[in-house]
Amino acid sequence: MNAQETVRLTRLASGLTVVSERMDRVETVSFGAYVAAGTRHERAEENGISHFLEHMAFKGTERRSAQRIAEEIEAVGGHINAYTSREHTAYYVKVLKENIGLAVDIIGDILTHSTFDPQELERERGVILQEIGQANDTPDDIVFDYFQETAFPGQPMGWPTLGKEERIRALSRAALMEYMHTHYTTTNTVIAAAGALDHDAVVELVERHFADLAAKPAPAAEPARYHGGEFRQARTLDQVHIVLGFPGVAYADPDYYPSLLLSTLLGGGMSSRLFQEIREKRGLVYSIYSFTSPYTDGGLFGIYAGTGEQEAEELMPLTLEEVRKVQEHVTEEELARARAQVKASVLMSLESTTSRCEQLARQMQVFGRVIPTEEIVARIAAVTAEDVCRTAARLFRAPPTLAALGPVSKVPGLPVIVDRLAA
Repeated sequence: MNAQETVRLTRLASGLTVVSERMDRVETVSFGAYVAAGTRHERAEENGISHFLEHMAFKGTERRSAQRIAEEIEAVGGHINAYTSREHTAYYVKVLKENIGLAVDIIGDILTHSTFDPQELERERGVILQEIGQANDTPDDIVFDYFQETAFPGQPMGWPTLGKEERIRALSRAALMEYMHTHYTTTNTVIAAAGALDHDAVVELVERHFADLAAKPAPAAEPARYHGGEFRQARTLDQVHIVLGFPGVAYADPDYYPSLLLSTLLGGGMSSRLFQEIREKRGLVYSIYSFTSPYTDGGLFGIYAGTGEQEAEELMPLTLEEVRKVQEHVTEEELARARAQVKASVLMSLESTTSRCEQLARQMQVFGRVIPTEEIVARIAAVTAEDVCRTAARLFRAPPTLAALGPVSKVPGLPVIVDRLAA
């Protein structure tokens, strides 16, 4: 029986989508609700509300206290968690297969009957403010927020997921409840499950425990408008943290897979060009890598490096030279190595019920269907060296974004970088 025969999809009369995959060789089930509401769906005065809401969902419902939620899951050896991204908020749990009923009950309960107790809200507000403070004190973390804000200035896609301190202090209980009622709807949510399960039984549980989820359309997100530019902040640190980036591609873009292979061979591992040239041959950095951040309507492609103040002056020209060279030539050997890395990542993720659960939900939300693994592997295999070079030229000839934090005096400015890229 192939993977597609084990994947089943049901659309309930309410508009809620339920997708699952049976994995016969495991004894666990991962179950989650994936809501298409994240930072980019917020208004300016709400920045941080998606993440705040994620925290508050675990702080008590009409039937369960915050302590009871934790105790019920841990009493059966399960794990419950959540995360907020720029486009989604996810609530998921992993349990032994016999406890799937409890998993659906709890996730449904926190998404439809959270009480937002005022005392719990104030305690959690303090926790989030601590989280923001911790991020601000972690330069190799916060530099990515500065990078995002510079790439997408003055718009939701550029705002920090955690929000700013003044916004978090001002968010009210009524605002949280209104945001949840507006964005947590049947048409905006995908329910996904993977593991030792029966699809029809999962559907029956979802119909029962998500019956009170609002059945209505959710507001559309504001389109992302990449701009680019430069941000630098001098701080007394041992290292300068640098992110250089460009507009990337969306999930559904024809160059999505070429961009994955480009990122892998340019800066995706110890054999990558940047790692070998910048770290291994020259010892200029401890950490350097490239990354892709796709969205539904665009994305980012970036390179991160952490280096010393003096080394920064030599680092940037060498990095830009690798950016230039990858637009001109890619060997079959390194392309094969990148293909193998990306393929292995895809196939290894299938062994995790939690990863598979998330993949099912994301594919339904982005493409409206579950993409067969065989199709993904074939698309990876079909990428040519010419595709990678062409994609590199497409990305790296766009206006760049630079964010630098730390002892920044030796980091070349954006005009110098633009001139080198154009040379």
